[in-house]
Amino acid sequence: MTDTGRTLRVLVVLPLYGGSLPIGRFCVEGLRESGHMVEVFEAPSFYPAFSALRDLRVTTDRLEYLENSFLQVVSQAVLAKVETFEPDLVLCMAQAPLNRQALKRLRKDGVATAMWFVEDFRLFTYWRAFAPYYDFFAVIQYEPFISQLRDIGVENALYLPMAALPSLHQPMRLSAAEQRKFGADVAFLGAGYPNRRVAFRQLVHLDFKIWGTEWDGEPLLERHVQMGGARISSEDCVKIYNATKINLNLHSSVRAEELVSGGDFVNPRTFELAACGAFQLVDRRSLMPELFSAGELAMFSSPEEMLESIHRYLGDEDARRAVAERGRERVLRDHTYARRMQTLLAFIAERRKGWPEAKRPDIAFAPDIPESLRGELAGMVARLNLPADAAFADVVWAIRQQQGQLSGLETAVLFLDEWKKQYARS
Repeated sequence: MTDTGRTLRVLVVLPLYGGSLPIGRFCVEGLRESGHMVEVFEAPSFYPAFSALRDLRVTTDRLEYLENSFLQVVSQAVLAKVETFEPDLVLCMAQAPLNRQALKRLRKDGVATAMWFVEDFRLFTYWRAFAPYYDFFAVIQYEPFISQLRDIGVENALYLPMAALPSLHQPMRLSAAEQRKFGADVAFLGAGYPNRRVAFRQLVHLDFKIWGTEWDGEPLLERHVQMGGARISSEDCVKIYNATKINLNLHSSVRAEELVSGGDFVNPRTFELAACGAFQLVDRRSLMPELFSAGELAMFSSPEEMLESIHRYLGDEDARRAVAERGRERVLRDHTYARRMQTLLAFIAERRKGWPEAKRPDIAFAPDIPESLRGELAGMVARLNLPADAAFADVVWAIRQQQGQLSGLETAVLFLDEWKKQYARS
């Protein structure tokens, strides 16, 4: 709920692919946990067709034209979804397939838009072309990013760090087979950035496993890479975290000479590991002190300190457990996706006068329904996880999201909706 106490209709636009895709799904769950109605634009469904364009073997300029044309179609599909769902907010994840023309249209129509840019602004610079077209722009870095956004006309920028989803990122009991498959003294899960390739060479003498992609061409680490360097599902990530004694969490850097960068953003793995009650060794980050207190994480500032800490904590299970428990308590209290979404919605409500717009009286759900049906109606609304004063359009939407056979009352509601479309507005 927002500070207004209203249930919101939020359309979440996922990217075609990439690291922000699972984060988008976590946002959906966080919004639903807070009682909001969420529709998802499943951009990944379009990805096979988009990637097939590259198999045409056409010239570079023709391929670029085709890809842009394809993305225009996807943007129009988002607009069609907006027209049907009538959301209070369109929330886009980084690299969502929504072009500037579509964003201009949404602004003209008075539809609030926001992006959560969950990427390093120094490395992924496309934000300069798109940020001014969003009404609200949430980022995982603070200064100088916020000032640079202001310089290009983005007034409603919000620092919104990453988070965890407790319903997924949680302690779990593994079978003996899962423990053998996923367990290790030391493990790392993530892509093979240059700094990690160099830093991890000193760990080859340990029971050490590497999970994730982009580790090709690193012969010294080759035997430590699991599953042939395949992408790891969110569910298997949780198993790896729970099965490992020491989870390494070294933030990425494209410069091999900068093994521990001390950068600003804090990656999602930091929060996910803590939520799992798993022990992690994470490199120090400039924004870490405002997210975690002393003793809630075990940190290092150099490869040497990392190796020293590994040897120290491998022999001290009690210390590992104590740090992990404190970290989990902090994340569950302050760093969940439900809390992040609440922060974002409160920011929008504060900055956007009159948002969200009040429901029109003529669409209030069944104000004159006979007393004999009120109990049955209330039961149906409760089963749909809607508030008791849900609008008619919200009830229709929730019914259409279900699978399986409709009840008599649900069928009647859908019939009434079609009748209203055909006759009530004529």
